[in-house]
Amino acid sequence: MTVNRRPRLTSDDRELRLWRVGRVLALAFVSAVLVAGGIFYGLVKLLDFEEIDSTAKLDAKTLFDLVKLSFGVVAGAGALVALVVAYRRQRVDEAGAHREATRLHTERFSQAVDKLGSESPAVRLGGVHALAGLADDAPDDGLRQTCIDVLCAYLQLPFTPDPGDNPAQQEEHHRYLALRKVRHTILRIIGDHYRRPQGTNRSWQGCDLDLNGVTIDGNMDFSGATFSGGTVSFGNATFSGGLVFFDDATFSGGLVFFGGAAFSGGTVHFGGATFSGGSVYFGDATFSAGDSVYFGDATFSGSRVYFDRSTFSSGTVSFDDATFSGSRVSFDNVTGGPAPDGLLAAVGASAPGAVTLPSAWMAVP
Repeated sequence: MTVNRRPRLTSDDRELRLWRVGRVLALAFVSAVLVAGGIFYGLVKLLDFEEIDSTAKLDAKTLFDLVKLSFGVVAGAGALVALVVAYRRQRVDEAGAHREATRLHTERFSQAVDKLGSESPAVRLGGVHALAGLADDAPDDGLRQTCIDVLCAYLQLPFTPDPGDNPAQQEEHHRYLALRKVRHTILRIIGDHYRRPQGTNRSWQGCDLDLNGVTIDGNMDFSGATFSGGTVSFGNATFSGGLVFFDDATFSGGLVFFGGAAFSGGTVHFGGATFSGGSVYFGDATFSAGDSVYFGDATFSGSRVYFDRSTFSSGTVSFDDATFSGSRVSFDNVTGGPAPDGLLAAVGASAPGAVTLPSAWMAVP
């Protein structure tokens, strides 16, 4: 399954767009005439004037009223021109402020990326926090997404395993621990920002997370997060240690992708999660012995969840007390051991046809 990320608006897509002054003034005058004519016509109808008396002679009072009306029209036209010019000036000022904010953001972004590429783990750690702060302060969603993409790209860099405690490799071991601290900090920051309610300060919910091929050997906490938009991809990722929590998370839109992921020693909890929209894909994933992937008390009520072609080892995945009440959950062409713990009981209590199970699992009493 191919994951296509949504195109996002950049600052170039948000450039100031203004009509020419002549067109705006013409449109404004026509609108003013139409509005004035409508008001006049409404007053005539409201006051029930049937006709206008005509006189052969123009008296001084009528002439004075016409002069006042003429000056009023001229003053109204001048005010209309001033309003159009003020609007354009305001829009230009806003565009200039946005460009200045973008320029400052770009300068800070370049400095933070330079830190992230430093040889010193401590400087890299500072770059991580600087990029996270820039994402929070970004003047638009496109720049925020760029900062998040860089943090995800750092996690996708080749992962060097621990050389061990051999005294001859002590320096490499210490460097490994220091760089692992940087990686774990990124994982923690991503989880922290995703737990914040969408629309609030420092929330990254709705943004894309590209963690394809990442080795997740530290803690990530998405507890209570809402996945209602964007694409969050753990495709071909390796969960090899630490704890990853999706407890009480809500999957109500977008795509959450675990295709080809390998669960080889980590603990991933979906306890109490609600799958009520969008798609969650575990196709081709491998659940190895020693894992703990927990869907206990989860509610599948309106989304599409795929476990197609996944490999299950005995005792690695649990669906105890899960509820299937409207989702389409598929286990087509799975391989490995028996059905995950609690799955058959949960399926038996759900609506018929909500879950597709392999015949080998259904044959088990």
